[in-house]
Amino acid sequence: MNGEGFEFEVTDTIKIQQAIVHRGVVRSGTIQLHEVLTAEVTQSQRVDTQLNHSATHLMHAALRQILGEHVQQKGSLVDSERLRFDFSHPVAVTPEELVAIEKMVNQKIRANLAVVTTETSIEQAKKLGAMMLFGEKYGETVRVLAMDDFSVELCGGTHVKRTGEIGTFKIISEQGIASGVRRIEAITGDSAIEYTQKQGWLINQLSSSLKTDRLSLSDKVEQLISKSRQQDREIEKLKVSLSSNQGGELLAEKVMVNGINLVAKKLTDIDAKSLRGLSDQLKSKLDSGVIVLAAVNDDKVSLIVAVTNDLIPRLDAGKLMRELATKLDGRGGGRPDMAQGGGTNVAVLDACLEWVKSWLEKH
Repeated sequence: MNGEGFEFEVTDTIKIQQAIVHRGVVRSGTIQLHEVLTAEVTQSQRVDTQLNHSATHLMHAALRQILGEHVQQKGSLVDSERLRFDFSHPVAVTPEELVAIEKMVNQKIRANLAVVTTETSIEQAKKLGAMMLFGEKYGETVRVLAMDDFSVELCGGTHVKRTGEIGTFKIISEQGIASGVRRIEAITGDSAIEYTQKQGWLINQLSSSLKTDRLSLSDKVEQLISKSRQQDREIEKLKVSLSSNQGGELLAEKVMVNGINLVAKKLTDIDAKSLRGLSDQLKSKLDSGVIVLAAVNDDKVSLIVAVTNDLIPRLDAGKLMRELATKLDGRGGGRPDMAQGGGTNVAVLDACLEWVKSWLEKH
């Protein structure tokens, strides 16, 4: 807003009762009471907002036609970059329904429907079948915005003159935000064209990388996922086999401490999950004893302690784990027969495994 020797930048517009109030910053000069102002809008921002706002009305109508008349607006945000629409619907909108909604909106855009606004009485608006927000308070005179007979709603916002100005409409996300309430975000105009171009570029890149054509891309990805899962299963089998072989070697290295068998070993190239499986194997083969295994991965130590049932309650795996993990600057715990933990002080691991012997002697 400009006046005699001053400039006022509007940052927000609100309604207080019947008054429209502009909030903002005085960029230069001083505003005086009774000054005459000239109001201007940023044209590009206004036009992009119009596209998204009019598209929101089209989408609302499409939602009611495709999902059902139970759909009601629960919230909306429209700006120059996107549109966001919250609505009542008990389940997620299916991909097929989203395609149908997007298709219907774009059909109405191409139909280049006239967007007509009229001011009339609230009673006349109801007779016209205009959509109204549940719980909203309206005055005696309201503004009806109609896009042919496809969409008729009460609205005081800024819109295009014809739907063809929107250009194109693209849904980019759909999600639940509350029980029985879904949210759709979409874009229009140049933003929608740019989004579609980027998607096409990405599909071409993926097709080239996977050495297939665009139409076969989905099947190719499914094949790779299936192959990856099969390889994961084979890797797990190999890990089990490797653990079994390691188990035999570890049992051969057990030592006797005060009449108790002890297997205390640092392992490499084994993850925490496999460590647990190896511990179970050793415990099943060791008639009586204590098992302490440590695996080092990414400068971290994973620990597992197992005690055979005949040594409980004299020996407690959970208690041993807590003391051992503390020495490794970590923590752990568990049951008397099995405990897990870890630490970060890899440098003292060898000394800690030797310390286990003195712990057994003490207990």
